Amino acid sequence: MYLGIDLGTSELKALLLAPDHRIVGVARAPLTVQRPQPLWSEQSPAQWWDALEAVMQSLRSAHPAELAAVRAIGLSGQMHGATLLDAAGAVLRPAILWNDGRSAAQCEALARAVPGLGEISGNLAMPGFTAPKLLWVREHEPEIFARTARVLLPKDWLRFMLSGEAVSEMSDAAGTLWLDVGARDWSDALLAATGLTRAHMPRLVEGSEPSARLLPELAKRWGLGEQVVIAGGAGDNAASAVGMGLVEPGQGFVSLGTSGVVFVSTDRFLPNQAQAMHSFCHALPGRWHQMSVMLSAASAVQWAGKTFGFANEAALLEAAATVTQRGRCPLFLPYLSGERSPHNHAGAQGVLFGLTHAHGPAEIAYAVVEGVSFGLRDGLDTLRLPAGMPLREMALVGGGARSAWWGQLLADILQVPLTLYEGSETGGALGAARLAWLADGGPVAEVCALPQPRQRFDPAAADAAGHAARHARFQALYRALREQF
Repeated sequence: MYLGIDLGTSELKALLLAPDHRIVGVARAPLTVQRPQPLWSEQSPAQWWDALEAVMQSLRSAHPAELAAVRAIGLSGQMHGATLLDAAGAVLRPAILWNDGRSAAQCEALARAVPGLGEISGNLAMPGFTAPKLLWVREHEPEIFARTARVLLPKDWLRFMLSGEAVSEMSDAAGTLWLDVGARDWSDALLAATGLTRAHMPRLVEGSEPSARLLPELAKRWGLGEQVVIAGGAGDNAASAVGMGLVEPGQGFVSLGTSGVVFVSTDRFLPNQAQAMHSFCHALPGRWHQMSVMLSAASAVQWAGKTFGFANEAALLEAAATVTQRGRCPLFLPYLSGERSPHNHAGAQGVLFGLTHAHGPAEIAYAVVEGVSFGLRDGLDTLRLPAGMPLREMALVGGGARSAWWGQLLADILQVPLTLYEGSETGGALGAARLAWLADGGPVAEVCALPQPRQRFDPAAADAAGHAARHARFQALYRALREQF
């Protein structure tokens, strides 16, 4: 039996996976984000630990025998978050999250300081990444920076608490701007540019390798056995890919989570920072991936649901599905937290454009869902893949994938077939459990098999022209407003 723990932005999930690929049980605990100032996004690591305690007690109550049979644990989590520890291992301040936009000026300074940053790290300097956050702390909270002895990513802080070991792995470390992504090792030059050294960094393993062992006192408290291995794990998107069996070149997915992601596995390092494309290590050795990221996807739908009086996101999607005259709906720019791919524009803002008396909640709901889908299309169009690697189809994952109507709309807008697989809603938790299985000696071909398909969405050719016309207006609206934000 294998346990996957996924530290998301809005919830922490734990999943029990049997060696026959059955998902035995899932437990969830909610998380909240604090925004004390504009552009800021923070969480207290203590909240993460409380959530982990809650899900472990839930699993112990519901599945005590299965939990006791766990041989290994895998970790997945939100990327880029800066968790700062002092020499004694105590947390110095709230973690600065992936969707925090305060460090735009520090990104510019970092790019000037290291002209070859993009070729080393595979990415542009963006406020979401970890390195510029540390530059911001050095400038605005110098006493905290001076006391910082270790910088850990969110899931790696959980590992530290679970095992006492400071360890990260390649896929998550690739999102810090401190990793030489081609060499799969820390870059001394990039660390020096932020006033840090390797001593501040955790040691590195591959995601499918053992990294540490669970502390005996925690094993006893939660009802696990002795000598439970903790796998390297993965950043949330790489873990989702492992969970869906998407580890071979050309395989990929579209994720409708808090953020929106287009992800494609590759067999080589292919930086394309000019269009804000991410080039990261995959969770398995010798593999990389291309990824575009928009910062507000399902979170934009959640915002619209609250703002316009819908009972929940499902009610908003149901209302959007009733709209028949889509061409008359407003346009929505979904940049509620700025944007990454392809704009790299922390100052971008959300816009609802073209409102008239004829528009009601349903039309606004449609515009929001369509705007998120157009943002994902922008990301898809910027992928840089090796010659001869076509995208024939992609998996659909994330909480938004629960809506069949949105799945079909997205396939129509992307003009790529999308397949929803069993377990896709579990996201990184399933991938984390599979990485635990690999760390316990499981073979890749067996562990990373494709799950059973649940539903397939083929793009409707008849709708392509209408979507293309509105997408062109969507892009023109952003260009027209870029200097006005």
